[in-house]
Amino acid sequence: MKPASHLEDRAARAEKIIAAPENFKVCEGCESIVAARVVTCPNCHGYRFDEATERVVDQARLLASRPQQSVTSADLE
Repeated sequence: MKPASHLEDRAARAEKIIAAPENFKVCEGCESIVAARVVTCPNCHGYRFDEATERVVDQARLLASRPQQSVTSADLE
């Protein structure tokens, strides 16, 4: 089986987020989508979030449509 491309992986994650947007929120510092339970963003350590489901869905669609642009902790390993 052929491994999924980077954009296919992002699209698959976006589908999961769009299916249950109430479980996520958007960081207002770096615009990452994070789990609703987090207190600080694991990417930028911000603590202000937009929890509106419409915002989560819109951001998931945007992030799925383009390559990753931010540096995450996984990139630093």
